Amino acid sequence: MGSKNQNKPPFQHNTTLTTTSTITPSSLKKKYIADVVSEDKGQRLGFEKMVGTANNGRLRLAFSLVNGSQDLDLSSAPASNAGSECGGIEFTREDVEALVNEKMKYKNKFNYKERCENMMEYIKRLRLCIKWFQELEGEYAFEQEKLRNALELTERRCSEMEVALNNKEEELNLIILELRKSLASLQDKLAKEESEKKAAVDSLTKEKEARTSIERSQASLSEELEKVQGELDGANQRIASINDMYKLLQEYNSSLQLYNSKLQTDLDTAHETIKRGEKERSAIVENLHTLRGQHKSLQDQLMSSIASQDEVMKQKDALLNEVACLRMELHQTREDREHYQQQVQSLASEVSKYKELATNSSELEEKCLSQGNQIQILHDQLAVAERKLQMSDMSIFETRNEFEGQKKLIDELQNRLEDAEFKLIEGEKLRKKLHNTILELKGNIRVFCRVRPQLPDDSSSNQAKVFSYPTSMEYLGRGIDMTQNGQKHSFTFDKVFMPDASQEEVFVEISQLVQSALDGYKVCIFAYGQTGSGKTYTMMGKPGQPDEQGLIPRSLEQIFQTKQALQPQGWRYEMQVSMLEIYNETIRDLLSTNKDASRIENGVAGKQYTIKHDANGNTQVSDLTIVDVQSSREVKYLLDRAAHSRSVGKTQMNEQSSRSHFVFTMRITGVNESTEQQVQGVLNLIDLAGSERLSKSGSTGDRLKETQAINKSLSSLADVIFALAKKEDHVPFRNSKLTYLLQPCLGGDSKTLMFVNISPEPASAGESLCSLRFAARVNACEIGTPRRQLNMRTSETRLSYG
Repeated sequence: MGSKNQNKPPFQHNTTLTTTSTITPSSLKKKYIADVVSEDKGQRLGFEKMVGTANNGRLRLAFSLVNGSQDLDLSSAPASNAGSECGGIEFTREDVEALVNEKMKYKNKFNYKERCENMMEYIKRLRLCIKWFQELEGEYAFEQEKLRNALELTERRCSEMEVALNNKEEELNLIILELRKSLASLQDKLAKEESEKKAAVDSLTKEKEARTSIERSQASLSEELEKVQGELDGANQRIASINDMYKLLQEYNSSLQLYNSKLQTDLDTAHETIKRGEKERSAIVENLHTLRGQHKSLQDQLMSSIASQDEVMKQKDALLNEVACLRMELHQTREDREHYQQQVQSLASEVSKYKELATNSSELEEKCLSQGNQIQILHDQLAVAERKLQMSDMSIFETRNEFEGQKKLIDELQNRLEDAEFKLIEGEKLRKKLHNTILELKGNIRVFCRVRPQLPDDSSSNQAKVFSYPTSMEYLGRGIDMTQNGQKHSFTFDKVFMPDASQEEVFVEISQLVQSALDGYKVCIFAYGQTGSGKTYTMMGKPGQPDEQGLIPRSLEQIFQTKQALQPQGWRYEMQVSMLEIYNETIRDLLSTNKDASRIENGVAGKQYTIKHDANGNTQVSDLTIVDVQSSREVKYLLDRAAHSRSVGKTQMNEQSSRSHFVFTMRITGVNESTEQQVQGVLNLIDLAGSERLSKSGSTGDRLKETQAINKSLSSLADVIFALAKKEDHVPFRNSKLTYLLQPCLGGDSKTLMFVNISPEPASAGESLCSLRFAARVNACEIGTPRRQLNMRTSETRLSYG
C-alpha cells in the first residue's frame, strides 16, 4: 500500500465516474463475516473501527454498473480520482455468482466480432472482480499487519514497564540497605546524640512513606498491565476472525482462478473460430479469383462481339453503297428505256414511210427486249440487296441486345467483385483487430519486417536467391523465407513488407498504434538492423520528397490532424517534444542551444545527463531540452535541426551511416473540458544505429570507437531480450544507456513495436539471418498488458519517456 492511501480506511474506494459510491461496513459484514465475527457489541465495534467507516453522503454503487447499466444518480457529487483502480464498486456473493454463472447471448452466432467484443467485456468485468478481491485481501493483510504492530508496541511497552519496575525495586532495596546501615550507626550514637536519633527517625518515616507510594504506583502499573493483556486477548480474537475470513477469500480466489482457466479455454475456442474465419476468407478469395476469371472471359467475349459488330457495320455500309449504286444504275436504265421507247414510237410511226428500215426496227425491238430483261435482273438484284440489308439490320439488333445483356452481366459481376473485395477488406481489418487484441492480451512485442529494395550500388545478383515470400493464405504478408548456403530458414512476423512496399503502405499498418498515444497509452516504435538496411529511411524518409516521408513525419501529421478533429468533442491537447542521441554511451541533447554542452573536448566532458525512473514507470532525463509544439511544421523544423546535429559518418558499408541511437519523444496531455477527464500518452520513435562488422566496415580511429560502442549497446539490448524471453528474475537493463532508457518500453506497460530492416544483398546474408533470429526472439517476449493513463484533471506537465 502506498503512502498516499495509508490514511484511508479499507474497503473505501473512489472512482472517476460522475457519481460517487462507497462500501458500508454493515453490508460487508452481512455478506462475508456474519458467520465469523461474534455478536458481542464490543467486538463488532472494534471490527468496525478496524475496517473503517464510510464517508458521509456516499452511496453504494450497484453491481449493474459493471454489467453496463447507466442508471446513475445525476445529482451525486463527482468522485475523487485517488484510491483503487476498482473505484467504489462492491461485489457481493450474489453478484459474484451471477458473474460466474453468466452465459453469453448473441444475436448471431456467426458474428465473431460481436462475440469477441462480448467476451472481452466479460473478461474485463471478471478482471475487475478479481482486482477487487485482491485489493480486499491486501487491505485485510494491511489491517492484520497494523494490529500485529500495535501488539508488538504494547508488548514492548509492557516489557519496558517491567524493566522500570525492576530498576525501581533494586533502587529501593539499595535505599533500604543504606537506611539499615544508617539506623545501626544511629543506634550506636543514640546515647550521645539524641537529636540526631530524632532526625534519623524522621528520615526513616519519610522513606517509609516513599516506599508506600512506590508500592501503590506498582499496583496501578500491574492493573494497567492486566488491562493491556485484556486488549491483547481481544486483538488476538480479532486476528483469528480475520484469518478465518482470509481463508474463505483464498478459497474463493482459487475458484476464480479455475474459472479464469475456463475463460482461457473459451479464448482458445475463439482462436479456433478465427482460424475457421481465415479458411472462409481463403474460400472467398478463391471465389474472387474465379469471378475475376469469368469477368476476364466476359470481357474477351465483349471485345469479340464489338469486333463482329464493327464488321457487320462495315458490311452494312458496303451494302448501302452497293444499293445506292444499283439504284443509280436502275434510274439510268429507266431513263435509257424511256428514251428507247420514244425512239421505238418514232420509228413505228415512220415504218409506213420507211419500209427499208424494218429490219432495223426489229433489231431495236430485240435490243429493247434485252434491255427490259436487264432491267428485270436489276430489279431482282435490288430485292436481294434489300433482303440482305434487312437481315443485317436484324443481326445488328440481336448483337446490340446481346451486348446490352453482356454489359448488364459484367456490371453485376463487377458489383459482386466489389462486394467480395469489401468483405475481404473488412475481414482483413477484423483479423488485424483481433490479432492486435490477442497481442495486447498476451503483452507481446510486435515485430514488422521490411526488406530494403535493391540499390544501384548493390551487386547485380538476383534477389530471389536470398529471400522469398510464402503465398499461402496462412503466411501471406506475414512470412519470409531466407536461403543461405542451400539451407532454407523460415520466419513469421506480425507483418512483412516486400521491397516494393511504399512508405504510405508501411505507415498504414502502424497508424492505429500511433493513435493509441492520443488515447493515453505509452507507445514505442524502434528500428533495428545492420548498417545500410534502411532504418533511417523507414523512420525519417528522404528530405524534400513528400511521397517518401518516414514514419516520424507521418505520425506527427496524423497526431495533429486527429487533434483538430477531436476539438469539437471537447478535447484539448498539449504536446511536448524532446530529441536526444546516445553517442559512445553518452547522452547528447539535439535541441540544446549550446551545441557543445555534451561533447568532449580536450579530454574534458561536457554536461552530463542522467536517466531517472519514478514509481509510475515514467523516465526523466535531467537538464534535457523540452519544447512545447502546436503544429507539425514546428516539429519538422525541430527534426531538421536535430538531423543537422546528429552524428553521421562514412564507412565502406554505408555512405551516410548513423553513428548514434536517435530517440524522438513526444509527451501528449489531453483534457476533455466537458468530462474533466485527462489522458497522458507518450510516443517514442527510435532510430537505432546499425550493427556492423569491422572486417566489412573498415572502421578505424573514431569510427572504430563508434562501432565498438554501437555493437556493445546492441549486444546489451540482445541480453535484455533474451532475459525477458526466458522470464528471468534479473533483467540487465543497466548494462547500457540504451537499455536503461528503454526499460519502460521493454519491461513496462507500453505498446511496443520493432521494425527489423533487412538488406537484400547476398553478401549481407549472415547479418540478415542474425537480425531475423533476433526479431523472432523479440516477437516472443511478453512485457505485460498495456495500461491506459486516464485520470481526472491535474497540473502535471513533466515530460517522460514512458
